[in-house]
Amino acid sequence: MPLPFAVLLPLLAQVGPTGTQIQAPLDMPKRKTVVSAPAITPPSPVAKRLGECLDLAQSDPAAAVTIATGWRAGTKGSARVPAGHCLGLALSAQQSWLPAEAAFLEARADTSVTDQADRARLGAMAANAALAAGNADRALTLLDTAHAEALAAADARLAGEVAIDRARALVALKRDSDASAALAEARTNAPSNATGWLLSATLLRRQGKLGEAQGLIERAAVLAPLDPDVGLEAGVIAVLGLRDEAARRSWQSVIAAAPGSDQARIAKQYLDQLGPDTSPSTR
Repeated sequence: MPLPFAVLLPLLAQVGPTGTQIQAPLDMPKRKTVVSAPAITPPSPVAKRLGECLDLAQSDPAAAVTIATGWRAGTKGSARVPAGHCLGLALSAQQSWLPAEAAFLEARADTSVTDQADRARLGAMAANAALAAGNADRALTLLDTAHAEALAAADARLAGEVAIDRARALVALKRDSDASAALAEARTNAPSNATGWLLSATLLRRQGKLGEAQGLIERAAVLAPLDPDVGLEAGVIAVLGLRDEAARRSWQSVIAAAPGSDQARIAKQYLDQLGPDTSPSTR
């Protein structure tokens, strides 16, 4: 469920081959969602109720909060988990990060200790709410636990996805070397997750390793060709590598793929800074 908290990150001025200053994002792109899939596999009637609640969380978060709160109050034990899951997502949609974190943690506490994968997912959701609130230390603690639970559940893909979130928290804590190790694990255990490749490219670009970054962003583009964050990063890597026209194509693709988005607005700013296309084919 896309959440409306994308922001323009701190900028680092870089000089392109034409002398134009390109404002390249200094930090790693923010996670766009708190969770990508339901944390549990409930019986069919509960699944239907959960699905309806999650849909409402997208269209009317306030109403979903009311419904999920009542649902959770009327249940006990593990039956509270789907209601807490929905409540956390609805609160996240309102950017109420601390209450969302608490809701996810309560749902995790209601989950059986034998359901390691579900506990890992809910813990990761809580951690992402904490990270969105600016509490990177607490987020990392939660993610370390979630990572251990995913490994205990023998769910390598989940462990890889949690590793991506660990990398975000580690970057926020200025622990880039540890973030690099986490992303290497993510690329191994969750190789089809484009975000792991995107963030790996971003981190390498920040370190000035443009050749390595180029290979990773190309892989991200294969996995998610229409992802505007991938297009933005591909353009930044290209312009820092003195490839203005490749950068221009990447940013133009962002505007075409996601018109009206924050990413399209940033891409337009980059194109304006790059200046008009003066290649021979345009003359």
